[in-house]
Amino acid sequence: MLVLNQDDVRAVLDLDELVDALARALSDVSAGTVSMPARVAASVDERDGLLAAMPSYVPSARALATKLVSLFPHNADRPTHQAVVVCFDPRNGTPVALLDGTYLTAARTAAGSALATRLLARPDARVLAILGTGVQARSHARAVTRVRRFDEVRVAGRRAAEAARVAAELASELDVRVVPAPSFEAALDGADVVCATTHAADPVVRREWLDAGTHVSSVGYNTRGREVDAATVVDAYVVVEARSAALAPPPAGANDLLWPLRDGLIDERHVRAELGELVTGAVAGRTSPDEITLYKSVGIAAEDAAAAALVLRGAAERGVGTRLDV
Repeated sequence: MLVLNQDDVRAVLDLDELVDALARALSDVSAGTVSMPARVAASVDERDGLLAAMPSYVPSARALATKLVSLFPHNADRPTHQAVVVCFDPRNGTPVALLDGTYLTAARTAAGSALATRLLARPDARVLAILGTGVQARSHARAVTRVRRFDEVRVAGRRAAEAARVAAELASELDVRVVPAPSFEAALDGADVVCATTHAADPVVRREWLDAGTHVSSVGYNTRGREVDAATVVDAYVVVEARSAALAPPPAGANDLLWPLRDGLIDERHVRAELGELVTGAVAGRTSPDEITLYKSVGIAAEDAAAAALVLRGAAERGVGTRLDV
């Protein structure tokens, strides 16, 4: 079995290729050719944590894989998401690789938001707001700036000092002005694209803070709350990875959508498209420059399988990884 640690995965996973790989995989999801049961999880209630299992088969990528991912939102000394991915040979079911899934999860989540931004954000978008200061905030800043040419990136978090630290870190990497914002509201003021990457139980994206024409990508997950308020959901053109996942009960679905559904503010038809339908042109997407668009991500197994297949291809080409007998 090939074993790839986080450094190996980082070395071979190209973000631009990953965005395109996700576009293909999500098109397959929307076409119904992917086998992907709903996410299941064991809860660790005393830590607000969970351990989820996410298997899938993506025939076009020749990818048969499962991810085991833990989500412990109170972690301060390590990532809140930690994961491993096991890949199998789809011809015979033999386990062929074990790879770090922590970086892979951060990268594929950000690449999904980059794809959504490419498909939904206005072409003239110039200001990007990153809400959150964790791993996903960093990965989103790196990925989303590859699909639009921004003049400014703003970083906001619950702690001003941490937002300033992350902004300084990203400013040293990105060819764009990166500044800390004093609050979530200030970060959204005049922003064209918003990436919400928090574990917030109370919304950090509120309708009254958004300008006309803003695109929002929300990837935060909290079983006790939501990242985006109902008013934003009601007013927005809503896109998801897969309706079956986003509208499923927890731990698969998103409270951001499920609670407005529960309260009768929207119905299931309010989810206008899946990303794969936008990729193929089956659904047109944004209808006007002033429309607010919302991509609500819950993270689906097909994304992990497609990303893992890309990693394995890169590892084979570059001779990366360690062979072990298991």
